Amino acid sequence: MGARYLLVLFLVLLVLGCEVRGAHVPQQDEATSSTLLGQVQESLYGYWGTAKSAAQGLYEKTYLNGMDEKIRDMYSKSTAAVSTYAEIFTDQLLSMLKGEQ
Repeated sequence: MGARYLLVLFLVLLVLGCEVRGAHVPQQDEATSSTLLGQVQESLYGYWGTAKSAAQGLYEKTYLNGMDEKIRDMYSKSTAAVSTYAEIFTDQLLSMLKGEQ
């Protein structure tokens, strides 16, 4: 138990020492920092625009009309089948709940 307390005390003193000895950062005037922020923001927007245009170009290259038609056809057929089976299930459920008359 004594070793744990010694380790915790060492870590606390180490953290406090780092806080006290923190690096002194010289003050910069606001004009310099605002232009630096503007430059960083502008470069990030540039990177974002480049990535966006590359992704859009890749999407347009890989878009296939035939595949799109097949997907639409499969969707319409599957929704028709599901609606048919849902109606059958509903009829069976209502007949079971209603019982024989």
